[in-house]
Amino acid sequence: MDIGNSLSYLNAELVKKIQDEAILKKLPRHTEILREGQFIKVIPIVLEGLIKVYTRYEDRELLLYYIQPDESCIMSFSASIKNEPSTIFAITEEDTTALLLPVNKVAKWMIQYPDINTLFFQQYKQRYSDLLDTIHHVLFNRMDERLYKHLKTKAQVSHQNPLKISHQQVADELGTVREVVSRVMKKLENDGLVKQDSKGIKIF
Repeated sequence: MDIGNSLSYLNAELVKKIQDEAILKKLPRHTEILREGQFIKVIPIVLEGLIKVYTRYEDRELLLYYIQPDESCIMSFSASIKNEPSTIFAITEEDTTALLLPVNKVAKWMIQYPDINTLFFQQYKQRYSDLLDTIHHVLFNRMDERLYKHLKTKAQVSHQNPLKISHQQVADELGTVREVVSRVMKKLENDGLVKQDSKGIKIF
């Protein structure tokens, strides 16, 4: 795979360094990449596929954001630079090809090739917006609005509609319980916003 196209905005010498020293890896769907408490050894850049980043408290999960092609995980970057353990979990949502940047190399590249900061500063801006959006929905939106927005986003980033996903999976991602999702899903269906059948959940 030619990674030059994905990193075309970076210095050509840096791209060569990344090609030589980073790890190109294919990760099957549902592969756990990172868990809370781990120290970061590599920072992923997604080339193909999708990674879900989420937090967990007791038996509840809350989706933070998705890492799509040509994007990286800014929370992994931040923790690695500070040499702190991860505060998040990351898992592949579908078969994914990722470029894994060794943390010790990234620290050197940041000094030698300042334009690598372009990648991470762009991600900071996007993730800050994503997290504000999540907080807004949790605090101010009704569950039916949160659920519908979540399903639309998931369909968009995964390029799948209908979605093959269970009510329990949706509940986990929204930090709620299955019974609430099932009840609200019925309301969305009555409102003509979704349709549920053996093929999955169709979002309109």
